[in-house]
Amino acid sequence: MPITLSLREAIVHKVHDKSDAQLREMIEGSVDGPEAALPGLGAIFEMIWKNTEPAKQDELIQVAQEHLHTIPVQPLR
Repeated sequence: MPITLSLREAIVHKVHDKSDAQLREMIEGSVDGPEAALPGLGAIFEMIWKNTEPAKQDELIQVAQEHLHTIPVQPLR
């Protein structure tokens, strides 16, 4: 009988028993990596976001805003 997992469940299952160093390596290997890694990073970020105090969430938003404003954006055609 096949097991059906959501994407979030599959990612949690994949990283559940990783050490801090292994989790860091997975994250760092995904950053600027293939776009296929983005859902995994998104699921990890979702876990972080849900377990972070609002003040720290505000800091994360500020970091994102600071960096978003440094990236040149081409007009969509």
